[in-house]
Amino acid sequence: MNVSGILTRRVRGFRVLDLAALALVLSLALLVYAFKTAAGSQRSDIADIESQIHDEARDVRVLRAQVAQLESPARLEKLAGGYAGQAPVTARQEITPDALSQVAQERNALPSAPASNAVLADAAATNETAQ
Repeated sequence: MNVSGILTRRVRGFRVLDLAALALVLSLALLVYAFKTAAGSQRSDIADIESQIHDEARDVRVLRAQVAQLESPARLEKLAGGYAGQAPVTARQEITPDALSQVAQERNALPSAPASNAVLADAAATNETAQ
């Protein structure tokens, strides 16, 4: 039997070639349907993720606005003034790195007491003479 004999052979009134073509078309149709269904579910997932990205971007903008409000100089100045009369550090309160060792030695000598104003005044005087 040759190839043309198999292709022209009839089964229940249909040629084998016709049955093979019909099976191929049906399998292709089912395959396209499966791919289309998978693409639709992925499209839904993409839409959900894009929605989440949009929500997160909105949250980031809100948080940046809150940080800007919390770091505003006027607010910080108001808070600093409200705690025990704090004020900006003046030049007289600054000391040189050399004077830090003197403050540390005196603080170690009196561990329970904070550094005295005299030590800070000496350090400030040392700073003023160094300048």
